[in-house]
Amino acid sequence: MSAQRELDESAIRRQIEQIVDGIRARDLDVLQQVYATDVVSFDVEPPLQHVGVEAKLANWAKVFTFLADPAYEVRDLRLAVDTEIAFGHCFGRVSGTLPDGTATDGMWVRATFCFRKVDGRWLVVHDQASVPFDIRSGRGVTDLEP
Repeated sequence: MSAQRELDESAIRRQIEQIVDGIRARDLDVLQQVYATDVVSFDVEPPLQHVGVEAKLANWAKVFTFLADPAYEVRDLRLAVDTEIAFGHCFGRVSGTLPDGTATDGMWVRATFCFRKVDGRWLVVHDQASVPFDIRSGRGVTDLEP
């Protein structure tokens, strides 16, 4: 791996760590720094796509209304990095405490991040979180673990 590619991969890993830190701190300003203004997000909740950083941040704001102390865990992160474009995939889990005081471990989702280097910074231009589903029932399967 070239020295530049190693630097870029480290920068992308720091961006993902910033997402984790921003969620734990419930800090939308920190999260905003990671996403491109025109990010397209295929999140687990409707609609089919959320376009723009404001829409992405609105999704995180919703999470913060129902988790008092959110945490985000990333497992098995794999990255493919080129000079201007990169993508990564991992398993992610949001957990925390519900408004009634009940602790929840949340559920594992499959997460994909697509990055573009913009003015020397790696920004998320697309992300997707998905839940496997049981084809017979049409329901999401939320008890799987990596």
